[in-house]
Amino acid sequence: MKILVVGTGQSLRGDDAAGLEAVRQWQATFPPSRCCAQTVGRREIRVETVELIGLGLLDLLAGAEAAILVDAVHSSAPPGTLLRLGPHEVSAFRPDSQSAHGWGVAETLKLGRSLDPTLNDCRITLIGIAGREFGLGAVLSREVQGALARAVEMIEAEVHSLL
Repeated sequence: MKILVVGTGQSLRGDDAAGLEAVRQWQATFPPSRCCAQTVGRREIRVETVELIGLGLLDLLAGAEAAILVDAVHSSAPPGTLLRLGPHEVSAFRPDSQSAHGWGVAETLKLGRSLDPTLNDCRITLIGIAGREFGLGAVLSREVQGALARAVEMIEAEVHSLL
């Protein structure tokens, strides 16, 4: 199975960098090795970290059978809360738990599926990290920093569930 892991966000906007940082920490925690238990570096797994992903997400998804998207979200949940939205839930992404980027994952996927029906065959999971501070020049909040280790474990568990 071809699996895509994407961390997205804006590194200069505080908690919006949560997806980028979670995927980078996952890569550091589970580095490529000769041991088959490690996931990063397996040829069926492609890893990307992308700022301002927008419609570029559709290009990244081309050829993937499954994708794990890791992103910061605005949510009514407390900062640092991890949200897992499965393939059907991503398309129903509620307005109170939207991507921190405005034009979010749900809108992009809806457009992509209308343009390319084969995208319906890609199993997409979103790991959302509820943020608090998204201002320009802000750093990751204490709550989001505290959630990163759990996000790394969640990414690893999702990858293993797909292998």
